[in-house]
Amino acid sequence: MNLKSNLESHLCFVTRLRDPYLSSAGHFFVQEYIQQQFTQWGSVDIHTFNFAAYSGKNLILNLPPKTNSEKRDLVPILTGAHYDSVPGSPGADDNATGVAVLLELARIFAAEPAKYPLRLVAFDMEECCPIGPGLLGSTSYATLLKEQGQQLRLMISLEMLGYCNKQPNSQKYPSPLDKIYPNRGDFIALVGNLRTVKDLISLSRCIRSGGTPSQYLPVPNRGLIVKETRASDHSPFWDQGYPAMMITDTSFLRNPHYHKASDTIATLDLDFLTGVCQGLVSWIGKL
Repeated sequence: MNLKSNLESHLCFVTRLRDPYLSSAGHFFVQEYIQQQFTQWGSVDIHTFNFAAYSGKNLILNLPPKTNSEKRDLVPILTGAHYDSVPGSPGADDNATGVAVLLELARIFAAEPAKYPLRLVAFDMEECCPIGPGLLGSTSYATLLKEQGQQLRLMISLEMLGYCNKQPNSQKYPSPLDKIYPNRGDFIALVGNLRTVKDLISLSRCIRSGGTPSQYLPVPNRGLIVKETRASDHSPFWDQGYPAMMITDTSFLRNPHYHKASDTIATLDLDFLTGVCQGLVSWIGKL
């Protein structure tokens, strides 16, 4: 099957107005689409949480490891992507791209299991809204895992993966990172806490080996020094002490369509997105 065409197909279903507050029909449609896709590969668990008058749903698919794994007690790699968007934006990059990659991970590793068990989570209500904060689904779920004493090999947040700009000075940074990293927005960024340093390095190398530029940034103290590094579903897992990283095209530091009606599929680089997905698949398969 063609990975690029599969990703594009998912994007066509997910890219639409789908915030849970003003676009509940679109939100429900995408929720059902993800559940339908996950159900092809196993039973889907639903983690429900509440905020104000709203009820959110995290959709969870657990994929078993290789049956011939020497160790039977391996803890899972949790990979997540939020499926809601902000009001008024169809959210192609933010975050239909992350959802598309999540769904392809489900298809690929259901057919050829990895060494580690994989837990794939579609997070709800990541975006901030006028009536409340963001990161609601991931915060609720990370808290639950910690309370239950569940361990993770790694948490990976897929956050905006498809915007690429090769022009000089197309990439912005919070100071002083602009003095260290390239000014062309043609790379995928990996941002993790200090427990993920080895994974950051090896994943970045794996992505680069497939032809997609990659940069990595380890951050101390839960990212509080550079708050832009906390802007996705990995940060609640940092707060709970888990090893966690974000994979991102750097969001508003590069993409001029961030949180706008212009965040459409036409603005994406599907070859770039495919390269990111291929690199992640290859790396997980080699662990």
